[in-house]
Amino acid sequence: MDPFSLAPLSQILDAAYWLIESIAQFLEPLAGPWSAGLAIAPLTLLVRTALIPVGISQVKAEWSRRRIAPKLQALQRKYRKNPEVLQRKTMALYKAENISPFAGFLPMLLQAPVISIVYTLFIRGTIGGHANAMLASTIGGVPLGASLVTTGITWPGILVFAALIVVIGVVAWVSRRISQRLAIQPVDAPAMARLNSAMSWLPFITLIVAAVVPLAAAIYLATTTTWTLVERAILRRRYWGVVAGS
Repeated sequence: MDPFSLAPLSQILDAAYWLIESIAQFLEPLAGPWSAGLAIAPLTLLVRTALIPVGISQVKAEWSRRRIAPKLQALQRKYRKNPEVLQRKTMALYKAENISPFAGFLPMLLQAPVISIVYTLFIRGTIGGHANAMLASTIGGVPLGASLVTTGITWPGILVFAALIVVIGVVAWVSRRISQRLAIQPVDAPAMARLNSAMSWLPFITLIVAAVVPLAAAIYLATTTTWTLVERAILRRRYWGVVAGS
């Protein structure tokens, strides 16, 4: 069964569709036939702006983990041969520092339904029982419902996807460099270090996704990944400094 055909998801999806249509109509005098495609960016930014408190919570949780990292590493060195004691001491440390080991994960889960609704808006052929007319609109001659791989976009339309993939690729590369620089290395755990290194490549998965999903979703991915990169940089500068100095 399609969950988006049931209330309240169907109403929420229909409302999101109405919103993006309204933005497209507002942009039409300036953007013409590109208005529907360009409306994806401001809609994504509106959603991400509403989710800024979630980003703040994640950045604060990230700082908390970094703050107690030296103490955790000391415990790992001291009790590395006794996993049960290490686990007990670790949980005691989190409790003493008033930090949840799952801090930051709950806000991330809470934003998932919101992001999924916006993403679904850009990949479904029908919304609320009617055709998703947005996907028939074009940018650079490429329909918003067409994808690079499954539709077989040819020249010069391929330049539209190429530009988006370059943006996503640059964001992924910068995100990986930052992730490597900020990573907390475990003590005497080469397997975990290798896992951390492998996880740092995860942002590049978005490149593959952008080649498979419709152009509308690729625009969304380019916008939201760029927002995430800039938002995290600003919030780390703002809240890490405040927390560290408090």
